[in-house]
Amino acid sequence: MLTKSLTITAMTASLAGATALPHAALAQVFYEGKTVRIVVGSDAGGGFDTFARLFARHLDRFVPGAPNFVVQNMPGAGSGNAAAYVAHSAAKDGTVIAALNPGGLIAPLFAGRGAKFDAAKLQYLASADTTARVCFTMKNSPIKTAKDAQTNEVIIGAGAVGSSSFDYAYMHQRLNNMKFKIVAGYKGMADILLALERGEVQGICGYDWTGLKAVRPQFVAAGAFNYLLQVPVEPVADLDDLKIPKAADLTTSAEDKAALELLAGQQLFGRPYAVAPEVPADKVALLRKAFADVMKDKTLLDEVEKLKLTVAYAPGDEVQALIQKMYASPAAVIERAKDAIRP
Repeated sequence: MLTKSLTITAMTASLAGATALPHAALAQVFYEGKTVRIVVGSDAGGGFDTFARLFARHLDRFVPGAPNFVVQNMPGAGSGNAAAYVAHSAAKDGTVIAALNPGGLIAPLFAGRGAKFDAAKLQYLASADTTARVCFTMKNSPIKTAKDAQTNEVIIGAGAVGSSSFDYAYMHQRLNNMKFKIVAGYKGMADILLALERGEVQGICGYDWTGLKAVRPQFVAAGAFNYLLQVPVEPVADLDDLKIPKAADLTTSAEDKAALELLAGQQLFGRPYAVAPEVPADKVALLRKAFADVMKDKTLLDEVEKLKLTVAYAPGDEVQALIQKMYASPAAVIERAKDAIRP
C-alpha cells in the first residue's frame, strides 16, 4: 500500500512538473517519438517533391526530440487538395506540414466562396526558394522563340486548372499573345516533361527554373531546350545570359502589367511550407526555427549542390505577410488576374 502511494505521489509530482514547463519546452518534449508528415501537393519526381524529400532527410536534426519525417504525395488542384487536407482534415498538433505550389495558394483568391481553404489563414513556416518560371520546347522543335509562338500554334502540356503548368500557359496566352493550344489533364510536371520528351506535346510553361535544373541537369547543360519566356521577380543571371524574353516586356497595357505583377508575386514564395491555422503558436515557432536552421546547414547545402538545386530561404512570417497582402489587392487587379489564368 505504501509503495502504491509513493508511486502515485511521484507520478503526480512528475505531471505537475511537466505542466509547469514553459510552452516552448512542452513543444520540444512533444516531438519525441513522433512522426511528422510532409504532405506534398504534387506527384513524386517533380521539383516540389525533390525539395520536400531533401528537407525530410535533414529536419530531424533541428527539431528537438528528433521526430521521424516522412513524405506523402497528395496531388490535385494545383496542390489545393493538399492545402485543404492540412487546413481541415489533418491533425492540428504540428505533425502535418504541407509542401505547396504557390499557384495553389493564390487560387482561392479567384475562387471566392467556392474556395476549399483560406490561404491567408494558413500558418507559414518558410519558403525554400525564390523562383523564376520558364516556358520551353525541345531543341528540335520549329518553335524556338517567343516570336515563333506568337505566330504559330504550340501544343502545351498542362495539369489541372490551378497548377502552374496550366495557369502560366493560359496567362501567356491571354497577356502575351502566345498561340498556345493547352492540353490539360497531366498528373504533374514530371509527366508533362516525359510527354514533351516523347513528342506528345511541343512545350511546357510554368516550370520553375531551379526545379528544371535539378530534374534534368544534363539536358539544361547540353542546351536541349528552347526557352521562349521567363517570369522572374528578380533578375536571374543564367536566364538573362540566355537572352530569354521577360513576360512583362511583352505585356503592353498597365492593367495587364498589374495583373502579371500580382500573379508573378507568388514566385517570391516559390516553395512554401505551411501548417493548419489551429496549430499552437509554440509549435509553429519551433518548426519555423527548424526550417531557418536547416536551410543554412552545411550538410544539407552540400547535398543541395550535388543535386544542382538552389535554396533561397524566406522566413515564415514574411511569407505570411506577403500572402495576406496579395489577398488585399484591389478588386480590379484581382479580376484581371483571374481573367488571365482562368478559362
